[in-house]
Amino acid sequence: MGAADRVLGPYAAERLRGSPAAQRLRRTWQVLMDTSPPEPPEEEPGEVVDPRAIDLVLRVGELLLASGETTERVNEAMLSLAVAYELPRCEVQVTLTSILVSAHPGKGAPPMTGTRAIRRRTPAYWRLTALHKLVQDASIGMLELDDAHRRLAEIKRGRAPYPAWLLVVSLGLVSASGSVLAGGGLLVATTAFGATLVGERTGAILARRGIAEFFQLAVAAAIGAGAAALVVSVGSPGQAAAIVTGAILALLPGRPLVASIQDGITGDLVSAGARVLEVFFIIAALVAGLGAVVYLAVSLGAPIDVSHLPTAHAQLRPVAVIAAASISLTFAVSLAAPREVLVAAALGGALIWVVYVLARGWQLPPVLAAALAATIVGVLANWLARRQGQPVMPLVVPAIGPLLPGTSLYRGMVELNTGSPDTGVLSLIGAVSVALALGAGVNLGGELVRAFQHVGLSASGRWARPAARRTRGF
Repeated sequence: MGAADRVLGPYAAERLRGSPAAQRLRRTWQVLMDTSPPEPPEEEPGEVVDPRAIDLVLRVGELLLASGETTERVNEAMLSLAVAYELPRCEVQVTLTSILVSAHPGKGAPPMTGTRAIRRRTPAYWRLTALHKLVQDASIGMLELDDAHRRLAEIKRGRAPYPAWLLVVSLGLVSASGSVLAGGGLLVATTAFGATLVGERTGAILARRGIAEFFQLAVAAAIGAGAAALVVSVGSPGQAAAIVTGAILALLPGRPLVASIQDGITGDLVSAGARVLEVFFIIAALVAGLGAVVYLAVSLGAPIDVSHLPTAHAQLRPVAVIAAASISLTFAVSLAAPREVLVAAALGGALIWVVYVLARGWQLPPVLAAALAATIVGVLANWLARRQGQPVMPLVVPAIGPLLPGTSLYRGMVELNTGSPDTGVLSLIGAVSVALALGAGVNLGGELVRAFQHVGLSASGRWARPAARRTRGF
């Protein structure tokens, strides 16, 4: 009921409503009582969103993820850049294959959103270090937006600190060092080196022809197992496992394993699930290649027997410690890690082997011994990375190389193809368990360091971590 209706009464107002007199009366009443609604104020424009800032955040996130960084670190880096360049109400979504950035100016202005797909991921740990340095400089106001774009372009166009041939040879050196760690000699190391180089080059040829990576890995594993079967056939069955251990070591998924567990712990379950599937398919490809060759060799009468397989070589011999350090050093080179971390990576490989051997001497099972050694190395690597302001992946991933379970995988496949399927399955489960223990251990080391830190790598702070919110499992 309007004001005029209240004065005239409902019945009189009903008779007069619509008549010229009623309209004049209503207009007069509104003027006298000033009951007309006020003019709506003009809405202030929303905050200005610079599209170049969104483009920078997207490109840095894309390059970090493609270079092998974990999802949480990519998230932190992108949000730090968004804050540094004043993107209003910025939201970041990172998965294994795509990233999305959205800024909401508010006050009626439309949001601005950008997305990029990650179609190719090539580990380049030197690039991770350069990108994290860019993010740190931008976060403390040392880089204007144009300078950040210019620096990002230089990083993207940059080359690895090692020539291309050395990256290939380093994989062979990983295999040679792994075979020595498994008890092989110079001849075995040379055979593993050659088999790995042949497998890597064969995989490169298949890649150029568009063959899926699953089959590239299966063929590379089959070549390593074929070299071992050839050694068995010429009368040296005890050296076969060392050759396969070395050849498989260069193919085992240490990098995605660490990243998958990191993503799962930090609550990025979509990326964690995708990375776990990636690890599963890599291991499945290796098992398929190994199994096919072992089955064929046994069918042709090659004297491959479980009795020829070595037991765990957990000894503190100088040769073993040097071989462990060499595995981590050459593994870091194959991942194109910066030269500055090579010494730390080699020391990490030697340390993880020494701790593992000591733990086995204390009668700890292999899984717990591997977890303990990886945790200690993870603590030291994370502490060093935070002290130097660099990413931790170039330190921890090469360091776990000496304990990756190449011998266990070969043992499982031999047992499956020589009449002991139950034992073979248990050996394969043991190999996967050791691998998971390594990934969980290095991440536990990072959590222990985070518990006593003040700020994170990208100045996000420990209190800003979504995975740390208490949900009690709900």
